[in-house]
Amino acid sequence: MRPCYAWFVCGAIALFGCAAPNLRSQSPEEFSGVLESKTRLVGEVARPFGDRYVPVESVALVTNLDATGEDPAPSPQRSALYHELQTIGVQHPNQLLASPSTSLVLVRGFLPPGVRKGDSFDLEVHVPSHSETTSLRGGWLMETRLTEMAVLGGAIRQGHTWGLGEGPLLVDPSAEGEKDRALLVRGRVLGGGKATRSRDIGLFIAPEDKSVQLAARIGQAINRRFHLFSRGIKQGAAKPVSDERIDLKIHPRYKDNIARYVRVVRSIPLQETPAEQSLRIGLLERQLLDPITAATAALRLEAIGQESVSALVTGTESTDPEVRFYAAEALAYLDDNRAAAPLARAAREEPAFRAYALAALSSMADVSARDELVGLLEVQSSETRYGAFRALWAMNRADPLVRGESLGGEFGYHVLGTTGPPMIHVTRSHRPEIVVFGHEQTLSTPFVLEAGKSILIKGTGNRVTVSKFAVGVPDQKRVVGTKVDEVIRAIVELGGTYPDVVQALGHAKSTGALAARFEVDSLPAGGREYRHKDALAEELAGDPNEGKIEVANPLPDLFSSLRRKNSR
Repeated sequence: MRPCYAWFVCGAIALFGCAAPNLRSQSPEEFSGVLESKTRLVGEVARPFGDRYVPVESVALVTNLDATGEDPAPSPQRSALYHELQTIGVQHPNQLLASPSTSLVLVRGFLPPGVRKGDSFDLEVHVPSHSETTSLRGGWLMETRLTEMAVLGGAIRQGHTWGLGEGPLLVDPSAEGEKDRALLVRGRVLGGGKATRSRDIGLFIAPEDKSVQLAARIGQAINRRFHLFSRGIKQGAAKPVSDERIDLKIHPRYKDNIARYVRVVRSIPLQETPAEQSLRIGLLERQLLDPITAATAALRLEAIGQESVSALVTGTESTDPEVRFYAAEALAYLDDNRAAAPLARAAREEPAFRAYALAALSSMADVSARDELVGLLEVQSSETRYGAFRALWAMNRADPLVRGESLGGEFGYHVLGTTGPPMIHVTRSHRPEIVVFGHEQTLSTPFVLEAGKSILIKGTGNRVTVSKFAVGVPDQKRVVGTKVDEVIRAIVELGGTYPDVVQALGHAKSTGALAARFEVDSLPAGGREYRHKDALAEELAGDPNEGKIEVANPLPDLFSSLRRKNSR
């Protein structure tokens, strides 16, 4: 879309790539260009490993169904599940498999880069093709081992066990009847996977370059830029372990944006004198002010560290939104408070920058970032409001504003005293969580709602009766007011799970009992196009794609859903 720039780059390579320049005869600008081309970066000699999501799978059993399961037909999956049930001590596996209250399912999760033993991750659950199961609603995923799997010779082969999975299934609360069967036979267990092993991330040196000396140089270069504290002891982030491998520890500021951390590490110079660094910063500052080169320049300035702050601040003062955003994003990961205001503006005004701006704000320790995020809780956009909440929670889970509580040990529950439009947000990724924006939200009677297969909610006048009916157990009842908070708590008191509460809220919205906005996974998305200010003129000139630009950075882990991980 910017052909003149491509020809310029090719020309520059042709001019400077092989010739030995006469530096004395060159201007400072020309000298800077040569210097940039001669500065070797870590990424030129090493590539990352462990920086991708790894799928883990299992064949498992869902129980507690309301006679909507099936006796699975003979298959490799049934055989694998039968042997697994025998292994865990089930006395009569065939009887359990044949019960209509159970269903064979396929489970899949994605281990994130740098996952540590004990970390949680989401699980996706669905029935096999040709299954006769009609619904998984109300089901419970029995504990299952999650491994790397493959089908070989008509049998399922399993690799190492990477995690365990278990928990209540969240099925689309709006799905009903045969027309929605495809939705009813799939669901998720939010945070239901628990890693049993850790995954390292690091760098491999290219075979033609590997040596103990180069590995040591790379480690030294990275450790000049990044360090961590372990039990009060300062440690470098990089550890060379062989002539071709360097292991990396994740810097806390990048815990929710590991892909960016790897990019920054690969942008670190192997060796550079102070004079060379000063000249290169000058060149990168000029590149930062050009929207075409701003993204790469900002990342390389961030890799330099505190010495580049002045150049990045200059970028935040640009009149170009793209330049301003990339400069502020890099400045935020250096924890400079001058990044906060331009990032909040980007999150508020430009959807293409929103996820990246919110993640960058969440990485900061400065109070200015918190203040800007709190202000974004009041805007109209649901994804900006919820995105700001998630960013605040990632910044400091103990912050009284967003700390909330664990309701019944089932899910995170947060009631925010915001003054913006009333809204209730529930998740189907990341972790089970309900966020209520605005105190004193109420339900309008009369209504009758369901919360799972055994809890009924009936509202009349200013009273709501929450009842639980179960075979072989005495009926239970709670009578509360019409406040949403009271009804949610009553459902959990009677043993309701997170999916039960989500179903009740969704039903309340669809029947008109809930007036507030009801949002499910309203997350800022990546991959959106930013339209440059000159886009309209370029379209009129004949190319409708001119001026349309995607953000150059990968989507932060903070806003990655299971579906997005699967598409990587």
